[in-house]
Amino acid sequence: MDSGVIESGLNVTLTIRLLMHGKEVGSIIGKKGETVKKMREESGARINISEGNCPERITTLVGPTTAIFKAFSMIIEKLEEDISSSMTNSTATTKPPVTLRIVVPASQCGSLIGKGGCKIKEIRESTGAQVQVAGDMLPNSTERAITIAGTPQSIIECVKQICVVMLESPPKGVTIPYRPKLSGSPVIFAGGQAYAVQGQHAIPQPDLTKLHQLAMQQNPFPIATNTTGFTGIDASQNTTHEMTIPNDLIGCIIGRQGAKINEIRQTSGAQIKIANPVDGSTDRQVTITGIPASISLAKYLINARLSSEATGLATN
Repeated sequence: MDSGVIESGLNVTLTIRLLMHGKEVGSIIGKKGETVKKMREESGARINISEGNCPERITTLVGPTTAIFKAFSMIIEKLEEDISSSMTNSTATTKPPVTLRIVVPASQCGSLIGKGGCKIKEIRESTGAQVQVAGDMLPNSTERAITIAGTPQSIIECVKQICVVMLESPPKGVTIPYRPKLSGSPVIFAGGQAYAVQGQHAIPQPDLTKLHQLAMQQNPFPIATNTTGFTGIDASQNTTHEMTIPNDLIGCIIGRQGAKINEIRQTSGAQIKIANPVDGSTDRQVTITGIPASISLAKYLINARLSSEATGLATN
């Protein structure tokens, strides 16, 4: 589809979420926020950068398509400038491409990839950009990262085409946005709410609460109130649940070097054991142990992973 379509016929309000390294964010903000201020004024787009001193931050661009792409172009040009200035003191002879990651709901990735990968192949060929859709959802979310690399112009054209697809195929179901600050933080559930433990503080996490509530709707369990008046889940209610998963799908649950299963364990708080393969059986036994809410959340995350594999999105 011609990019002019999105600039004229589809001039609607868009939201683009970029996942950026702290160093890149620092460059976009500039001294005393001067760079980002200039970008906001010249483009007319709203540019918000997530809080937190962590390795990754989310930069959100909101506005009409014309304003969004103006802001996006300015960000790309700034990253290109940074690469050029880093080359002056470098011995490298080839200039690396600008690389950017955008974050999109996993439910839209199927339309973006297309049947047998035809849509993403078409985008790669028509823009000249390299495009890679992550196989796994980002931690504690239902979003995936799309990595785009190339010249500034090819990246801008590529994002325009991605936006066209996303406007034509809206997200399905509930989207839990990725929040980098959650990385590595222990999560507790109390009173039906999710909290990330950071130091001595428990910080409410509305998106994880939503994820938890989705899991509870699938498999509701009573919430017990203990004698101290703190509404939580009675830890003595540990139970075990078993599920059977086909051998050919077990890999998508385990992930590379066990990364996916460890993420599900950490997010849910449940113990998950995968039995060794049994001769003659096409299935593997998975045993989940923990409090009912943890089991419920683990099941929800496993089923979400299986459904993404079934639709061909979990390409590792």
